[in-house]
Amino acid sequence: QVQVVESGGGLVQAGGSLRLSCAASGRTLSVNAMAWFRQAPGKDRDFVASILRYSGITDYADSVKGRFTISRDNAKNTVSVFLQMNSVKPDDTAVYYCAVRTTGGDFGSWGQGTQVTVSS
Repeated sequence: QVQVVESGGGLVQAGGSLRLSCAASGRTLSVNAMAWFRQAPGKDRDFVASILRYSGITDYADSVKGRFTISRDNAKNTVSVFLQMNSVKPDDTAVYYCAVRTTGGDFGSWGQGTQVTVSS
């Protein structure tokens, strides 16, 4: 199993920046991709960004392109992924979740989420 823990959420003013962190531990040898999702109150959970563990290839939702940057730090037994959020908007307010994908599987390991609130 893979354990996932997010950190770094908080309150930020519109136009400001915030950096989220995520650490995956446990059976991480099989992890091949990491991603961030978010869920605003009353809405479905949406994809934000993803990164392939070894190639570093990234993908972003249109709503965050040019403002958010996903990156990762590989280690033997842990994998860390980060989300640098710049020029944030009130619409970015949500609970942000980190998820990891293992070989042959889907994004099946999730963190508990971290709240991001953007004030106008």
